Amino acid sequence: MGNGAAADQPRRRLPASLALRNWTLWRQRRSLVAYCLLVETTAVAATAVSVVTAPPGRRDFVVLGLLLALGVLQAELGRQVERMRRRVDGPPYINMTSVWTFAGVLLLPPVLVAVLVAGLYAHLAVRSWHRLRQVPPFRTILNGTLVVLTCYAAGFVLHRLGVPGMHAALTAGWRGVGAVALAAVTYFVVAAITIIPALTITTRSAKAFFGSLGDNLLEVATLCLGLLTALTLATLPALTVAIVPPLLVLHRAVLIKQLEIAATTDEKTGLFNTTGWHLLASRELARAQRNARSTFGVLMIDLDHFKLINDEHGHLAGDAVLRAVASTIKSAVRDYDSVGRFGGEEFVVLLPDIGPAAVLAVAERIRSAIETLKVEYADGIRTRVIGDLSASIGVATYPDGGTAVDRLLQAADRALYRAKHAGRNRVVDGTATA
Repeated sequence: MGNGAAADQPRRRLPASLALRNWTLWRQRRSLVAYCLLVETTAVAATAVSVVTAPPGRRDFVVLGLLLALGVLQAELGRQVERMRRRVDGPPYINMTSVWTFAGVLLLPPVLVAVLVAGLYAHLAVRSWHRLRQVPPFRTILNGTLVVLTCYAAGFVLHRLGVPGMHAALTAGWRGVGAVALAAVTYFVVAAITIIPALTITTRSAKAFFGSLGDNLLEVATLCLGLLTALTLATLPALTVAIVPPLLVLHRAVLIKQLEIAATTDEKTGLFNTTGWHLLASRELARAQRNARSTFGVLMIDLDHFKLINDEHGHLAGDAVLRAVASTIKSAVRDYDSVGRFGGEEFVVLLPDIGPAAVLAVAERIRSAIETLKVEYADGIRTRVIGDLSASIGVATYPDGGTAVDRLLQAADRALYRAKHAGRNRVVDGTATA
């Protein structure tokens, strides 16, 4: 009778989102799916081999527990900062767990390093990242797996140099110093390279792939703190807790930087917003005023008939066009030129150290690039292509076009509207009539 009642009860099913066929991973581009499977298979195989070749001892589990506890403590104390960081668009993500994972490389056998990474990432996912921006689980898993492989690469370097960890380095003199330093370099380089296939980046600049100098210095700082953590655990374990306060300060400094960037960035395109662009233009004007021979150019760019794109294809397609045009403009100018979005379909470009003729040449290059642009977007049924784009561009050059930022913008804006009235899809120089 009891069996019959149990049989009558409805069978519990997993949520649809957890079903294998519904995983977000399968909806990604094929190259990313293949890369995820390759990375995870490699990590599992390497971990299985390490269990046989370097089995952990009892003391290793104690060190693992200490590193996990410190990592969780730091994450809990910095939880609000981390959640705010995740809400703010900013520079490439600086992973503060490098402090603990690199310390693990110097102190633990590989299999326990993998356990350490899994524990830290699981805690962050549940406590700090849950429900923030709905990051797909496969992304968190991939990032954690890449960290595991990065740790394995750094550990491999240590073993090849005959310094299997921090305790051996302490008795190896300068050879130990060199081995640990090379392991840190390996960690830094492998972490930067292995993430590239997982990124979706339209620009191919070194900064887009690897971040700015400041971003990389922050990563170096976390590795240095990881080295100090390992050194302290190997000599005076009770002092290891002293690593947490400077790490919390570093964590907050990264948030402040992200907030500064977000305050001057257009969320839709990633370009400078009005505030950010005006700030850079004012700095360039001050520099030009100190140098009597210095000139710079300003471009005002407006997409022609953009309202028709929104009306015919929808606002999501319009947003895709704006992002594609933003990328096209950035690709057509120099790395140190500043591109901003002034709202709607209007863009502005600051061109330092350039003469009037060259400004016109850049404007024409941008106009031509937009004219040949094809933008793909998915309408829910199939992939469609938006073409026949064009832009009208107004040009002004300092000092002939104006001796203040607002006057240069006004001159370029008047030239832009003359281009519109003259038939659109053209460049007009507003300097002569400013």
